[in-house]
Amino acid sequence: MKEASLIIIGDEILAGNTVDTNSNFIARQLEEIGIKVKQIFTIPDEVSTISSYLKLASETSDLIITTGGLGPTKDDKTKKAFADFFKDKLIFSEDLYERLKQYLKERNRLEILELNRNQCEVLSKAEIIPNSYGTAPCQMIQQNGKLFFSLPGVPYEMKHLIEENIVPFLYRKWGLSFIYNRTISVVGLPESLLASKIEKWENELPEDVHLSYLPTGSRIKLRLTISGQDKSRLEDRMSEIIQPLKEIIGEHIIAWNEDKIEEILAEHLLKNKLTISTAESCTTGKLARMLTSLSGSSRYFKGGIIPYATQIKTELLHVDSKIIEENTVVSDKVAEEMAKSCKQIFHTDIAISTTGVAGPQRGEDGKDVGTVCFAIAMHKEVRVFQLYLPHLSRQDFIDFVAQKALEKTILWLEENKENSF
Repeated sequence: MKEASLIIIGDEILAGNTVDTNSNFIARQLEEIGIKVKQIFTIPDEVSTISSYLKLASETSDLIITTGGLGPTKDDKTKKAFADFFKDKLIFSEDLYERLKQYLKERNRLEILELNRNQCEVLSKAEIIPNSYGTAPCQMIQQNGKLFFSLPGVPYEMKHLIEENIVPFLYRKWGLSFIYNRTISVVGLPESLLASKIEKWENELPEDVHLSYLPTGSRIKLRLTISGQDKSRLEDRMSEIIQPLKEIIGEHIIAWNEDKIEEILAEHLLKNKLTISTAESCTTGKLARMLTSLSGSSRYFKGGIIPYATQIKTELLHVDSKIIEENTVVSDKVAEEMAKSCKQIFHTDIAISTTGVAGPQRGEDGKDVGTVCFAIAMHKEVRVFQLYLPHLSRQDFIDFVAQKALEKTILWLEENKENSF
């Protein structure tokens, strides 16, 4: 198996001002064609540091990919480091300059052409891969059987180059195998109990099948991986391998081949031609963002409200103020009324509501941080759920509640899958 090292360059990442999403994306793309990422380095934008890590990575990996440090400024550290490492010189590319000029002209930005001119300086040994989404090109160098790629750090530029150019090139060049993954989502079982229930099945897995347990919110994802040259055969083989799970834990499986909870719910909604809406207080729009993150979500998601203040719950969602006074704003009854009203306002088949205390201070009604009630209205019924999550940070609380609310919606739909909606 070919191995890769990723070098993520950027002072802003080390300072915590920017989150590194590039390494995660690249690693997943490489895994799909059978390249294992052996190590990931995050380093400062310094010539000597970049050079030393290029050396370190080249000693242990077949493929070295760097991202970042390719801006329009004159003190571009990455190119200088590459030039030092490869004992090469930088030359000005007229072809790149013409491409840059056309790129900026199409975007009415010709006035900054000279500021970006130095981005047309490249290593004389490099093969250039033009960047259709930005001004900094990708450079590839082959040396001593190793492949080096220098990529821009802007995520949408990097992703396009990886998907459209680099991954197809590597697949052809190295004659790689397909890596086939299957993700099975399990709910209602702690990880230890799940492991106990499937122990015999797990022990009998073929040696070339890798199984991982991946806890996500209140789900556990079983991720199986196999590799081979025939993708169709891999899919058939995987189906045979997971077949026994239907008998062992079938009632706890909410998806056999989807990863994200919103993808699982979307499949149910589309299959049954159902629509959904949201009324979110403590999750502040997280449910709506998840539901609309998928292409085609307008077919099932009709809209959402963020009634953060108590006043908005009464004015927009028509929750009776007496109900709030008698039960407090974070209560089963308020969550129920919010969901019922949301369903009516948007004329949807399903509505989800959340009300709770994400922290760090107690709620206006004195409820403890981590207290949450959420409700699901479906057809003429409403189900209400309570959680107490005092150990979670504000963002983790929001993420967990959103995951749990979608999970409970899926489980309810699973109960009715044999019935006509």
